[in-house]
Amino acid sequence: MPAETGKLAMPLPRPDEVADHVRESRLAAAIAGWAEQILAHRFPLLGLEIDTGPEIRWQRDYQSGKETAPVYFRCIPYLAAERAGDHKIIWELNRHQHLVLLAQAYQLTGRAEFLDETGSQLDSWIEANPFQCGINWASALEVAFRALSWIWVHHLVGDRLDSALRRRFLEGLFRHGLHLANNLSVYFSPNTHLLGEAVALHALGLLFHGVPGARTWEKLGAEVTAAEMERQVRADGSHFEQSTYYHVYALDMFLFHAALAPPSESYRGRLARMAEYLDALLGPSRSLPPIGDDDGGRFFHPYGRRDRFGRATLATCGALLGRTEWIVEPEDLYEQAVWWLGPQSLPEPGERVCGRSRWFPDAGTGVMVAGSAHVVADAGPFGGLRSGHSHADTLSLVVRHGDQDLLIDPGTYTYVGDPHGREVFRGTAAHNTVRLDRLDQAAPAGPFGWRNPPQVALNQWRSDGDMDDLDAECRYRGFRHRRRIRFLKAGVLLIVDEIEGPPGEHAIEQFWHLGSDAARSRLVLEEPVESCDGWRSPVFLQKLPAPVLCVRRKTTLPYRLAAGVLLDPGARLGIEHADGEIRFHWQRTDNTPVTISF
Repeated sequence: MPAETGKLAMPLPRPDEVADHVRESRLAAAIAGWAEQILAHRFPLLGLEIDTGPEIRWQRDYQSGKETAPVYFRCIPYLAAERAGDHKIIWELNRHQHLVLLAQAYQLTGRAEFLDETGSQLDSWIEANPFQCGINWASALEVAFRALSWIWVHHLVGDRLDSALRRRFLEGLFRHGLHLANNLSVYFSPNTHLLGEAVALHALGLLFHGVPGARTWEKLGAEVTAAEMERQVRADGSHFEQSTYYHVYALDMFLFHAALAPPSESYRGRLARMAEYLDALLGPSRSLPPIGDDDGGRFFHPYGRRDRFGRATLATCGALLGRTEWIVEPEDLYEQAVWWLGPQSLPEPGERVCGRSRWFPDAGTGVMVAGSAHVVADAGPFGGLRSGHSHADTLSLVVRHGDQDLLIDPGTYTYVGDPHGREVFRGTAAHNTVRLDRLDQAAPAGPFGWRNPPQVALNQWRSDGDMDDLDAECRYRGFRHRRRIRFLKAGVLLIVDEIEGPPGEHAIEQFWHLGSDAARSRLVLEEPVESCDGWRSPVFLQKLPAPVLCVRRKTTLPYRLAAGVLLDPGARLGIEHADGEIRFHWQRTDNTPVTISF
């Protein structure tokens, strides 16, 4: 790489101007607090706090103590947790997003120890991780994440680094570009892996403008990113992996690329549709339901409440696309948008538009909204490729009312660190749907795949000012499960399950995962009902006990089960089987009786 590296720059806002804008915010105080932890080598990673001690062992899984040698990267068995440890924990530290945080803290406070620690860790990492040797080169996406972090370090404090370290640092960053250009995940993981790598390669091409080879990186990265926008984002705006969290991941990647290079109208249109889908998922509470895999990471600033990450993403969309209704409050712009776009590009929050019920046909997602009530129903297929980030959750739903989670998706918890835990959290019994004969809706094919996923069909979607009606079904293992969901916007959600299948007796289990013990009073089920011990994972690698209700039957088919969720806690609901119908008897708080038949 040529020696004249001092002129390298990115089309990003001036750090001092951003720091001046953010300095008095809640975020600035939080950044200083996290930076203090990092100075003490206590790293907030995922659902853990990793204490490395004075020396950071960059190849070590600090949970298991396992560590691999810095041999050629293709020789590292990174998916074998028993040999290499949990690669997710190792890689999260080696993404170096905490170094970006230290650089931000330096800009906000001027404290030299934040800058010194940034340089010390960079020096340590370069020494311990020779080019293409060791677990930290084994995933091209992880190389991309680290490259992006180093780009930000260079942008924020690069001119303050010791000149000898700066030279080594930029040579190391250039090698990241060489690695990415020759190891794009075109065949291995052509999903967010390929997308993130392309976005990073394009950014590296911009940074090293004028250096031989950099123009090729810029062009290739831009071409792949544009192609993945067309391939990975469906017409309704949803991401093809069928994961709400990965939808945010992908949207952030596409957004950052757009911040660096003016996008085409087609690209902007798909960004807008992705944002509209995210807006619907966040609902009135602006909280993301974790449907499908949630790996706990984030494209930029992976700190704070995970269920609120989508707010900063949507605010960035609002700033970039001129949709101020997506910006709830100024603080939502500080985590991401202001660092990417600059204070001069930030609009004031717009008037919040009341959410409306919508059906997203490609995702198979029904979103039902009335006031502060928010229902998200998954009536879509498993995700693309091998469905690696999908859960066996077809026809499941989550329900939130105001600040209360009534029915939840328990989350993900782990990938490879606990194989049994992986299967439990992504299995059918971990979701608000029906399990038949104690079998998942598909057969697991390793930690990132499924065989024989269910066939899914929409029978009806209807929505008006008083009611939303979703009727869908899935077929698998010789069974047909039809679920009808009727949302009466005056205050009740009604669910009817119809099961058909082979002759003989079969085990039917209808699971309901509750957001709290208090949510039990809102659920009306057909007796007898069992209380079960369940789990909830609010962030990757963390699991907490959570209440579960289950209706179990051993019966011949066809068979019908009903359930209801009271959004108005003062109302009452009864369920009756009569004359071949299921009848819901709903008494509203004004004592008006209503009967609804299926």
